[in-house]
Amino acid sequence: MTMKASLKGKYDTDKSGAAANVAVFASDVKLRASLTDATVVGGPSLNGLVLAVEKPGLFIVDYNVPKKDFRFQFMNSVRVVDKPLNLTYIHSQGDNRTILDGTLVLNSANKVSANHVLGTGNGKFKYSYVHGGLTTFEPSYDLAKNSWDFAVSRRVYGDDVFRASYQTSSKLLGLEWSRNSKVNGSFKVSASYNLAEEHKVPKLTAESTWDFEM
Repeated sequence: MTMKASLKGKYDTDKSGAAANVAVFASDVKLRASLTDATVVGGPSLNGLVLAVEKPGLFIVDYNVPKKDFRFQFMNSVRVVDKPLNLTYIHSQGDNRTILDGTLVLNSANKVSANHVLGTGNGKFKYSYVHGGLTTFEPSYDLAKNSWDFAVSRRVYGDDVFRASYQTSSKLLGLEWSRNSKVNGSFKVSASYNLAEEHKVPKLTAESTWDFEM
């Protein structure tokens, strides 16, 4: 039996907080308990406590303790024209919402994905293209908003990724620098600008995560 834990600290211009995650691997099943900002900030409480049972690649069952709400997620993969199609079914019992998500992997550099909330007009289509193994272009279309979003990211120095995104519906520009290192831990620094505002004051966010194995 293996136990892994992670602790994340977060600070932005509006508030700061912390979160924790503990996972126990028993055979091929993963048991997890996670605490959000609401749980650890201002003293211990059950607010934001989620318990989960996961069989990687097959299913995840989450239970939100304070809300007494279950969330079911099932994953499967099929072949379409000899290409892998990864399917995900998500159902939240509390708000009775069901989401279908599918990603068709055309090759190592190209994939197409779609996301739809059943019973609504909400849906997204995204195309991802990786150029030279380092730069990723991701245009996406939002059916509900009838608008396009664009993102481009580039990996540098092995562990560092720089990403820029733009949402045409809200005119929100995002910039992000992240690092995921097994030796030094991971962190993310991001800034967002609302270009529709007269006074364009950026919103800054910094996150750092430490992983432990016991």
